[in-house]
Amino acid sequence: MENYNTKESKNLLSKVPEVTIFFWIIKILCTTVGETFSDYLSVNLGLGLTLTTIIMGIVFMGILYLQFRANKYVPGIYWLTVVLISVFGTLVTDNLTDAMGVPLEVSTVVFSILLGLTFLFWYLSEKTLSIHSIYTKKREIFYWFTILFTFALGTAVGDLYSELLGLGYLRTGIVVAIVIACSFLAWKFMKLDAVLAFWVAYIFTRPLGASLGDYLSQPKEYGGLGFGTTVTSVIFIIPILAIIIFLAVTKCDINPKNKIVVENQTNGSKKNALAQTIAVLCIFLVVGVGGYVWLSRNIAPESNSSQTTLNGQLTNFITIENDILKSVNSNDFASAKKRADDLEHDWDTSEPQLKKIDSTTWTQIDGTIDSVLAGVRSKNPDASKCKSVLENSLSVLNGANNTENNMEGNTDSTAENNTNTNTNVEKNTNNNTDTSETPKSESPQTVSQNALKGQLTNFITIENDMLNFVNSKDFASAKTKADALEHNWDTSEPQLRKTDNKTWTQIDGTIDSVLSAVRSKNPDASKCKSAIENSISILNGANK
Repeated sequence: MENYNTKESKNLLSKVPEVTIFFWIIKILCTTVGETFSDYLSVNLGLGLTLTTIIMGIVFMGILYLQFRANKYVPGIYWLTVVLISVFGTLVTDNLTDAMGVPLEVSTVVFSILLGLTFLFWYLSEKTLSIHSIYTKKREIFYWFTILFTFALGTAVGDLYSELLGLGYLRTGIVVAIVIACSFLAWKFMKLDAVLAFWVAYIFTRPLGASLGDYLSQPKEYGGLGFGTTVTSVIFIIPILAIIIFLAVTKCDINPKNKIVVENQTNGSKKNALAQTIAVLCIFLVVGVGGYVWLSRNIAPESNSSQTTLNGQLTNFITIENDILKSVNSNDFASAKKRADDLEHDWDTSEPQLKKIDSTTWTQIDGTIDSVLAGVRSKNPDASKCKSVLENSLSVLNGANNTENNMEGNTDSTAENNTNTNTNVEKNTNNNTDTSETPKSESPQTVSQNALKGQLTNFITIENDMLNFVNSKDFASAKTKADALEHNWDTSEPQLRKTDNKTWTQIDGTIDSVLSAVRSKNPDASKCKSAIENSISILNGANK
């Protein structure tokens, strides 16, 4: 093994930099840019989480290809790969959480296992986990898989404690900084294995950088410095470029070509490293689980233990979205964006409590709020699209806020809903033709007029058929009906839009949500039901 590696080192320079102070500085800076730049693309530019992930995934794979093609460490290519893998790793976790509804606890466990298996196979194959030994393509493959999983795991752990458990970004950052400092001190003064200390620090620099980015970008009234994601990204990109240029000129972080990495360890040193690894894992397990349990119990007193739905808990968000809708209707997008900041802050602050009460409904509402933020904050916001996503979000919020049975309690049986028309807006629009009784705060989810009366029966029938198929888990038939719904809706667009463009736009948004949910690669029954029931509610309200 030693002869092989020596031979390789003569033909291939190290593909990674020396671990210097510049390594850690630029690593944290890259992590911060990865966090803020992904937010800028998905929210500020209005690309959305899915499109941002696709774009950044393609760009990342392109740069990674260049990294593998290089036969030595090139600062520009290497650190751009780190930035992009930071963005992509973050987006992977965000998609699991926001788009697919996977709990952060599950993501944390899954990425921990994947990272552990990567380390295991890497060591079994190469007998070392040191980044100083990246002289072969195989080791480089193991290395970048490890980096990807460290970013995904760091995102999951950071979001779990800072958001879901309510620890907050600043306090999470402080805790992470302490962990990194402890790993350094243990290596410096307690003979902690250097490779183990390195990977502990490397994993935790991700939540540290993310906390720093959030602190700089969040508005002052929310405890941040108010720079915003755009300015924060620029602030960190400039020093990243400066350091990369400095490293390229001085070459102070390049391993000498003739440097031979000592990989063979004595049995004693191997046993010592193994014992230390097991000890560190046990410490993190005990502290992590203990902290999770403690923070979870601290969340519990904030909510009524008998509260099982979000009934009455969402009034503030309805008020804010109504304010945003008024601003959009008057084309005052500056005020709309300001209230969007309030919506995001209040929603994130309330996440631990609301998600603990009803995680399924919270995830459903979170998706509609993400759409609102993306629509309002886009570079050139479209008023009709903003109104559509706002009305859809208000519909879901009001439905969850005004019924003990929550959104899922609203089935396709209209007879069962007649007794509850004054407490659930969705039920009201399905069963009550006198819309004047609807409270003012619930008006966005009812149509302004019944110009389309009697013209929507076909679409209601199709969606009811889809709902039946979803309830019976027959997604193949549901997708077939989705094709019919799309075709009939597109065919009828000219006539319906000419009759009542405003109502058509509102309904079109709900139908888009239905098609997206039913046609997803792995459709979620609860999300499909919610989207269909919401759309049927709007259709019934306009059809009567």
